[in-house]
Amino acid sequence: MSVPWGLSDTAAELHAPTDTDDKYRRGVVGIRTGSEQYPGAAVLGVEAAWRTGVGMVRYLGPDRPTGLVLQRRPETVTASGRVQAWLIGSGTDAATRPPGEGSALRDILSRPEPVVVDAGALDLIADGAREGGVRILTPHDREHDRLRAALGLAPVGPDAGDHRVRAAQETARRTGAVVVLKGARTIVAEPGGWHARVAQDGTSWLATAGTGDVLAGVIGAVIAGAAAREERAGSGGAGGASADPGMEPWARRAAAAVWVHQRAGVRAAQRAAGGAGAGAGPVTALDVADALPAVIAEVLAG
Repeated sequence: MSVPWGLSDTAAELHAPTDTDDKYRRGVVGIRTGSEQYPGAAVLGVEAAWRTGVGMVRYLGPDRPTGLVLQRRPETVTASGRVQAWLIGSGTDAATRPPGEGSALRDILSRPEPVVVDAGALDLIADGAREGGVRILTPHDREHDRLRAALGLAPVGPDAGDHRVRAAQETARRTGAVVVLKGARTIVAEPGGWHARVAQDGTSWLATAGTGDVLAGVIGAVIAGAAAREERAGSGGAGGASADPGMEPWARRAAAAVWVHQRAGVRAAQRAAGGAGAGAGPVTALDVADALPAVIAEVLAG
């Protein structure tokens, strides 16, 4: 069953801060991403998390990305401490993972907090590092095929139509994780068998380097905010009301983050062309991140 997703669905999953909130009540996301080879991924994910409205970002990564993150966002905390959700793997490669990094990532995956698992950390899921809490996997099509091969499942490819939806569901069931299969038609699948097809109101200009790192940061921020609300309520369960009660709550939150990212891409492309009504133009990943606050405001107003 394919479920469309839109503004009203997204609005049900996002919440504005109140007068009683502090940075911890708004959510703290821990980010362990980037590498000496790909430091920009860390900058993009951190930037996106801040601009989505999280209360605090803790970045724990290599020296070079850490310096660039602090140069771009000096408010980022680079010391260990309280975290309500994690983002790992963006801008890393399992084949060149430094000694000890695998152990650090496995430690995060063994923790009870929700973890968004991207790019170079997906192999750990295939290796069985699934014993912790909620896991949200964010592969693109090639990464999805590599993950499926490691799980003993058949490859899918990018042009598989409805089979791509069924394959995302199968991967979710096999891993016990929410799967966000990125692409022009992004699919959010959860282990229970339901899935959502996120509305295609994005832009093909999003097909550029770094926008996946931005998406990962948005998902991390949305998940951290939801985890903080559940922590406040003393609940580990379904959270608040949703327009689609058939989907697991973490899949709904991931779908909301995808929608926000798509809309930010549209806004950025319109801005590049001179404003709404002027068509669309090429964007960079930071352009998309820059457009996030206006999209969050639109969602909350809606």
